[in-house]
Amino acid sequence: MENLFWIGFVGAVVALVFALLQRNKVMKASEGNDEMKKLASAIRAGANAYLKRQYTTVAKVFAIVFVILLIIAFASKGEMLSRITPFAFLTGGIWSMLAGLIGMKIATNSNARTAQAASEGLNKGLRVAFSSGSVMGFTVVGLGMLDITLWFFGLKYIGGFDSTQIANIMVMNGMGASFMALFARVGGGIYTKAADVGADLVGKVEAGIPEDDRRNPATIADNVGDNVGDVAGMGADLYESYVGSILATFALAAAAGYSWNGMLLPVALAVAGIICSLIGSFLVKTKEDATQLSLLKSLRTGTYTAAVLSALVAIPLCYFILGTDKNCWGVYISILCGLIGGCAIGYFTEYYTSDNYKPTKKLAAASETGSATIIIGGLSLGMKSTLTSILIVGAAVVISFFCAGGQASFNQGLYGIGIAGVGMLSTLGITLATDAYGPVADNAGGIAEMSGLPEEVRDRTDALDSLGNTTAATGKGFAIGSASLTALALLVSYVNIVQEKTDAVLDFTLTSPTVLVGLFIGAMLTFVFSAFTMSAVQTAAQSIVVEVRRQFKEIVGIMEYKADPDYSACVDLCTKSALHEMVVPAVLAIVVPIITGLILGPTGVVGLLGGVSVTGFAMAVFMSNAGGAWDNAKKYIERGNHGGKGSEQHKAAVVGDTVGDPFKDTSGPSLNILIKLCSTVSIVFSGLIVAFNLIGII
Repeated sequence: MENLFWIGFVGAVVALVFALLQRNKVMKASEGNDEMKKLASAIRAGANAYLKRQYTTVAKVFAIVFVILLIIAFASKGEMLSRITPFAFLTGGIWSMLAGLIGMKIATNSNARTAQAASEGLNKGLRVAFSSGSVMGFTVVGLGMLDITLWFFGLKYIGGFDSTQIANIMVMNGMGASFMALFARVGGGIYTKAADVGADLVGKVEAGIPEDDRRNPATIADNVGDNVGDVAGMGADLYESYVGSILATFALAAAAGYSWNGMLLPVALAVAGIICSLIGSFLVKTKEDATQLSLLKSLRTGTYTAAVLSALVAIPLCYFILGTDKNCWGVYISILCGLIGGCAIGYFTEYYTSDNYKPTKKLAAASETGSATIIIGGLSLGMKSTLTSILIVGAAVVISFFCAGGQASFNQGLYGIGIAGVGMLSTLGITLATDAYGPVADNAGGIAEMSGLPEEVRDRTDALDSLGNTTAATGKGFAIGSASLTALALLVSYVNIVQEKTDAVLDFTLTSPTVLVGLFIGAMLTFVFSAFTMSAVQTAAQSIVVEVRRQFKEIVGIMEYKADPDYSACVDLCTKSALHEMVVPAVLAIVVPIITGLILGPTGVVGLLGGVSVTGFAMAVFMSNAGGAWDNAKKYIERGNHGGKGSEQHKAAVVGDTVGDPFKDTSGPSLNILIKLCSTVSIVFSGLIVAFNLIGII
């Protein structure tokens, strides 16, 4: 079976070639008039400048961690840490960075083209924006497959490692991807939401001018933020989720005794998902008079078709790779649990965040009595939405565990949970495409507004943007749901690795005081991490609010279109704030598990991982769905409901949306990375924790 891993290269080539074709298709579209090209160029320049400075900062941190890993690996002669691990860490970060960078490049080249296409028709606008999103989606899965396959062949045929050694080493690759993803998500999220909050509070609420009005000094920074946060950050995030789920399943396959067969199955399933996603992407289209519901149906058609095709293809894959002697049908049911669970999470995320359904309409109605009630309503909606996601993931875990092996074959049951996570993300190509197109549509609306295109064009881009808010929440739901399954798989891998490194009998039960204390620390980490990221947005947004107010006051003629605002000042403020504020939250995810392990030992770390996984999952769903609902409630009002634009209800909804901005685009989506980064950091430093801890192995 190990000789069949070349199919990973096939999947990578198919995905990357399709991404290239979609990129060429987008670039052939017209970028519009000179003013549109000028605005797109300014957004592109701002995004490139930010990412250059961000990657320079992150490279320094990566270099420090790389040197520390090298010292541990070579000083311990490979006993505490494999000598290959530092390089796996480095390449994981580079690939994750590359996924986000390519996505951002195509997004900044697609915004004006989408606006121009929308001026010709709604379906044309959808196709250009979705093609741009497809570049991101298929680049992420293509690079992920390429990364995994290259490492596998290098370790197998050059290093000569067996399946267990390969599985344990490749899990380390996930640490680098998670580390890069956290910096990208947190930094980009701080940037985009600082600009967004500042632009909305001063421009829309205080000055009473439309969203993306070119008189607003923060509007270019806001559009830049959509790309560096919602595109580059999201690309690195989903790359990490995709690769992490497959690598975690590798480790579980080795523990379950499935050897090469169990490692080949997630790769084959991912390749099948790439092809099925490609087929589904051709089904995304709409009519010119489409409603929000019909637009949503169009995207659902593509994603659901890809999921159904993947479910069908998984049948022969399980049979021929595992065979009936290895419970192939039980493993197949586990894959179905992941696929169905992903679609179910997507549906309920739509239900809670789309203004086609009662929850968001009810939230919009709360604006009739002011800002306080719409904020209270959004918090309530977000909390309530955790019910379905947690029950869906819980059901997927239980069913996949017992069908794949259960208590009789414990490790095989755990493999079932891991493969369910791979199943959930197997169609990421199209799922991410529906997510990534949203920021492109948002930018297109801004360019349409600033360049003075007809109102009907803005109406079309607003329709696409509103749908993008829902699909973005759905994409975050997939990432969060898969994170919970992957985190459980990584937790089991950590326990297995620790047990191999010591002869002592470890007590991982809840009655162990170190496990209990670890649980509290893990729960605390979720809240402290969220506090740091929210506070970072607050600090950065305050500087933008002050700057926009200053320009409105001091630059004479802005409101009369007689003078241009200083856009670069806001862009520079956002860049400096994001780079400064992103470091502490990212470092927390590395430092806290190590310190906990050095004080409480490996059992304390298990408690921490359990605590951060449970609270982080619930908090991430709550934040993402509450933020998405606030945003769409605002857009629902802007379409003429509850007083429409400029009304007191609209101002209340804008305040709700600004509260939700850091929820859904900074803190919420960063939590799923935090969960997995804590797990991979614990695995990487497990040897150090076993060898040196204050209270000994208990």
